[in-house]
Amino acid sequence: MILNSDKASKVAEFLLQIKAVKLSPNEPFVWASGINSPIYCDNRVTLSYPNIRTFIRQAYSEAIIDHFGKPDAIAGVATGGIAQGALVAQELGVPFIYVRSSAKAHGMGNQIEGYYEEGQKIVVIEDLISTGGSSLKAVDALREAKLDVRGLVAIFTYGFDIAHQNFADAECPYVTLADYKTLVEVALKNDWITQNDMESLSEWRRAPKEWKK
Repeated sequence: MILNSDKASKVAEFLLQIKAVKLSPNEPFVWASGINSPIYCDNRVTLSYPNIRTFIRQAYSEAIIDHFGKPDAIAGVATGGIAQGALVAQELGVPFIYVRSSAKAHGMGNQIEGYYEEGQKIVVIEDLISTGGSSLKAVDALREAKLDVRGLVAIFTYGFDIAHQNFADAECPYVTLADYKTLVEVALKNDWITQNDMESLSEWRRAPKEWKK
């Protein structure tokens, strides 16, 4: 699920303007998994632009209130969700914690950093959803700590079917500020890509593992 279309389009436009998302269907990127991809996403770039950072922080906060109600705390997913989560927690006036990809191998051995109490209502903040795997590991860690995870909000999703299925299986609702479909529509509208590019981008979305294999 995404925000209303106007705000989703604005977020997508911002991401493209500052090259937090890059589209390159003719000279694709190669992901760590080996998949050729016409898109590269680094939403941390938004933190360098105060006006955009503010818009995204407020959009996150609006999505949280509208879909999950005000939580007792915000949990950011390391690493991309830490800075965004802290900003959102400040906007909502609630505590902030964050979740490591795994427990520390030294010290207290924490996987969840920050103060929290069992039973607290938590909304998780992520910057990007691909398959949902890393996000849901954080959700699992929070639930194991007996926290009440109400849902997750991210800036952007590729919209892969496997992500929808993984979140459904985990019974964790999620919302994103923008998605792949909105992004490519905004790019075409602003002449940042051609109609031929649009067709190639749509082909990748349908079968990413087979695209330009």
